[in-house]
Amino acid sequence: MKELVATFATKKTTLNIIAALFIINVADFANAVDINGFTLSGDERAGWVSYDYGNPGGDPTINKGHKDSEGFYVIPKLSLQTPDYNGFNAKITVAGATDFGINEEGKQSRNFVFDPTDEESFVILQEFYLEYEEEAHNAMIGRNEIVTPMIDFDDWYMLGNSFEIVKYTNTYLNNHRLHIGYFNKMSGVWDSGENGTEFHTMSDASFVPQINKDQADGKGVYYLAAEYNGEKHHGQVWEYYAQDLYNMLFGQYNFKNGNNKYNDDFGLQFINWSQVGKLKTSATEINYSLYSIKYDGNMDNGFSFATGISKYSDGPGTGSTLGAWGGYPYFANGMIFHFFEAGDLRNASSYKVQGGYDLSKAGVDNTVIKLRYTFFDLDPTRSISSVGTPQDSMEMIGLQISYNFLNTGYFNATFERHNIEKENPTDAIRLIGGYKF
Repeated sequence: MKELVATFATKKTTLNIIAALFIINVADFANAVDINGFTLSGDERAGWVSYDYGNPGGDPTINKGHKDSEGFYVIPKLSLQTPDYNGFNAKITVAGATDFGINEEGKQSRNFVFDPTDEESFVILQEFYLEYEEEAHNAMIGRNEIVTPMIDFDDWYMLGNSFEIVKYTNTYLNNHRLHIGYFNKMSGVWDSGENGTEFHTMSDASFVPQINKDQADGKGVYYLAAEYNGEKHHGQVWEYYAQDLYNMLFGQYNFKNGNNKYNDDFGLQFINWSQVGKLKTSATEINYSLYSIKYDGNMDNGFSFATGISKYSDGPGTGSTLGAWGGYPYFANGMIFHFFEAGDLRNASSYKVQGGYDLSKAGVDNTVIKLRYTFFDLDPTRSISSVGTPQDSMEMIGLQISYNFLNTGYFNATFERHNIEKENPTDAIRLIGGYKF
């Protein structure tokens, strides 16, 4: 694998590979291609993003030093999956990211596409795994875009995360799923605390200070989970153990009910983070919980809504853990996309309300609009601005328009404004679309 990745090293080679991926994707713009039982599929994605922190020069006294950023990118992605051989199958996915040199140099540090230290195009072996599936048993080893509550693919923007894993899932009991596995490494520019254009160990990709990453010395994350999915009742418990860093316990219950006119979803959620191993003897502290409740609904007339309330306990560690490794299952934390720009969410409360409308009910086919408002009641003794003044509140307003076309084509236009006390307002815009085959 190292030799294969090494062939992607030079800029010229990288651009050639991206161009080839782009051409193959465009050439097969209709459906996945069957080649003697092998399946060739792809996702051609492009987008323009802009993050305005009111800080063009990267002043450390403004919005934590975040510098205004913007740029246009093309993200080709191509996969080849084998047919099933006695329960075994394998898949390889190659993805890339480029701006073709058109973006302004020095304005890409917060676009979450390239490594901000070099702003260079890249190609990555996104998936490379062997899978076995037989009746109630599923096992996998290799690189995969896995989805779990606290460690997740998180494919919301330009290119999602991928993980080097070993995992097993059992579905022998009706309505139950049992999981066990180990995360070794991850890639993903948005969610990795390292250079996300490459795979790094889970400890290095965490959000803890560098001294704690060094002490963890390349260790990974074990997990164990149980899920129940009945007709109306749904429950899940996930235990993640990041060696020499911290433990995450995630529990959630949903009651889902409905008919052809109205469907609703009531949910309760509990998450706890607690330091373990060598981190317990360091200056870094992680020991807090998050309690949440939600009620969502949608109606046959096209309207939908989502509400949520969350409360953080008065314990340390939110800045070192929230959003790490791509986990964003929170009921009332953030927006249509994710930000945690307050000084600290320790002892804070958050409240979310969202409305949506399917415009096909008004004659505009395949189009959905969503508007969300989130308010954070901050603890001013815990949340401190970039210039050292207390913060009492943070507000977020988000608008998203989604449009689907040609069966598997998609486009999302998202705007978000963050009003964070004692900081400049932050505006973010994402215009991202693509086509999957």
